[in-house]
Amino acid sequence: MNIVIVGGVAAGMSTAARLRRLDETATITVVEKSGNVSFANCGLPYHVGGVIEERSALLLQTPDSLRARFDIDVRVRTEAVAIARDARTVRVRDLDSGREEDLPYDSLVLTPGAAPVRPPIPGIERALVLRNVEDTDALVAAVDGARSAVVIGGGFIGVEMTENLLHRGLAVTVVEAMPQLMAPMDPEMIAGVHDALREAGVDLRLSSSVTAIGEDHVELATGERIPADLVVAAVGVRPESALAVDAGLEVAPRGGIVVDEHYRTSDPHIYAAGDAVVKRDALDGEGVLVPLANTANLQGRRIADTIAGRAVEDRPVLGTAIVGVLGHQVAAVGWNEKRLVAAGRAHRFIHTHAASHAGYYPGAESISLKLLIDPQTDAILGAQAVGRDGADKRIDVIATAMRAGLRASDLAELELAYAPQFGSAKDPVNMLGFVAENRATGLEDSIQWHEVADAQAAGETVIDVRTPAEFAAGAIPGAVNIPVDELRVRADEVPAGDLVVHCAVGIRGHVAGRILTASGRRVRNLDGGYRTWSAGMSTRG
Repeated sequence: MNIVIVGGVAAGMSTAARLRRLDETATITVVEKSGNVSFANCGLPYHVGGVIEERSALLLQTPDSLRARFDIDVRVRTEAVAIARDARTVRVRDLDSGREEDLPYDSLVLTPGAAPVRPPIPGIERALVLRNVEDTDALVAAVDGARSAVVIGGGFIGVEMTENLLHRGLAVTVVEAMPQLMAPMDPEMIAGVHDALREAGVDLRLSSSVTAIGEDHVELATGERIPADLVVAAVGVRPESALAVDAGLEVAPRGGIVVDEHYRTSDPHIYAAGDAVVKRDALDGEGVLVPLANTANLQGRRIADTIAGRAVEDRPVLGTAIVGVLGHQVAAVGWNEKRLVAAGRAHRFIHTHAASHAGYYPGAESISLKLLIDPQTDAILGAQAVGRDGADKRIDVIATAMRAGLRASDLAELELAYAPQFGSAKDPVNMLGFVAENRATGLEDSIQWHEVADAQAAGETVIDVRTPAEFAAGAIPGAVNIPVDELRVRADEVPAGDLVVHCAVGIRGHVAGRILTASGRRVRNLDGGYRTWSAGMSTRG
């Protein structure tokens, strides 16, 4: 059996290695147009920044090591240029010699990945991108001697590049067309990261765009010129599907190759996986483009299983992702509030600000968590986490719960590892479950940060139950300060009418709400407390 794999990085090498373990007799050929295979894509920005010092550390396998271990014919700097489906051959070209040949296949696997988008800006040819080791070498060379850099795009790669350019001592400006960085996050969750970048000296230009790139600067839509010895384009990626299009395979409107549950394209002898293919969203079943390494590697493995005759099917994607920036962990899974609103899907959400481990043990850091829930079924629709420690494992737990079909209230029941230096007896994930349970059963009614002003305009009074010192340090305009521990004896000071109560993060607000509800008042607790309100309002300028 002849297997040809086009693309020799995550999904492609996963297919090749798995297939060899399942079938020692197959002839496996991998063609890769760059000069390297099986390299650590996600480590590339950190080599640019000097965090990963040795370039060789990024090269997980070489063509020679793959030939020796797996008996795979690995051809680098070789590009697939055409597929003859009737003849079941793929034409490949050696990029150094220009020599072409036709490789016969019984099964062809397309794993070409996704290419960085280069926006149609005058001078864009000067902007560098980051996809492979060659791009990394170019960036490393460009950083040497540079003093200023402009990063176009504030997604995960743009933020990673910003941090690493800072690490190399450059003055960095980030230009992002949206009003926030990292679109998978909701604005109130990312506000602290904006602050951290600015405190580190980053010139953060949100709701802004580059209109031209000059020899030593970029020009913004406002006409302002920003110095730029180095320009990095990090505005996203698009599937590398030109080969599939030319072969007449089905491709979605946004360019992703369409595959079935067994990763077969519209030609049953051709499979595709990784960043180039359309995935199935776990929440609505619709096609989505999710360029993540975990999914690419799994899909490559599953293609090998299918070719070898093992009964496996594609799994839907949740889009679980994390990025580190200046000591902050920023993680997400599932849908965010913006997407739910755009889809018109009913939802409720919860904000908490728990400690990463027991507060009495040194080094505890706050983790801001947001959980999005279907109000009818209590299903978990998504979650976000931002903190300096422990955000990763909380999102991983929630991603696992979503995969298992657990409800939001079920998070309260999870038995998670606890010792003071690792967590709390009531883990932050458990706390989300407790709040979800309170909301689902009607024990507590809540209000969101962006609804407070309208509630006040409608006549509701905001009762701030924090201490006077906390109140003096910053408060919601018009709020009345009555500390929770004084609320029972000062109940006659609470104005008539409906109430919004809040504390710093929500726990004291919940207690105050129960006290006032018991006396017959209609009360809503500000979800996530003053901290969430303050973060959200800061994103409004």
